Amino acid sequence: MTTESALTAGTALTAGTAGTAGTAGTAGTAGTAVTSGNDLPPVRFDTKIAVLLREDLEPWQRLNVTAFLVSGLGTTVPEVIGEPYEDADGVPYLPMFRQPVLVFEGTKETLAAAHARVLSRALPRAVFTSDLFTTGNDRDNRAAVRAVPKDQLDLVGLAVYGPRNAVDKALKGARMHR
Repeated sequence: MTTESALTAGTALTAGTAGTAGTAGTAGTAGTAVTSGNDLPPVRFDTKIAVLLREDLEPWQRLNVTAFLVSGLGTTVPEVIGEPYEDADGVPYLPMFRQPVLVFEGTKETLAAAHARVLSRALPRAVFTSDLFTTGNDRDNRAAVRAVPKDQLDLVGLAVYGPRNAVDKALKGARMHR
């Protein structure tokens, strides 16, 4: 599939070695590139948005956790948000992330190690714990996280944003989501 036809079909393409190497340590080391199908050069990002999911989640949980996690980045790191969209009829749409979101998976231990590395690097992050599957609102979600020390959180998901190399190092040992 060509870049142009993939984007026409709505698929974001990323450069790097993530698809072949399959580990966070090498994912996107060449940078993330997206083309718009015109004659402009690809846009390359020095930063990375990544989500790490625990590998034992059900499909509906993976989608739910990913959606919740990335919502935190867009509200606290405004530079990750692009411009509003508009179709040919002039109908406006909300802005989205300006760059691809890479989704990884790993064991409970991989997630705990990544969490520790993200904290040590002070990278912007969001967490989702197993307790959040039993709550039904933001107040109870925050209380569930607040009740557990950081080293004892039962993490099922982690979102992180930062310089490409720092994110790659933080997610070392994770593999691209299948």
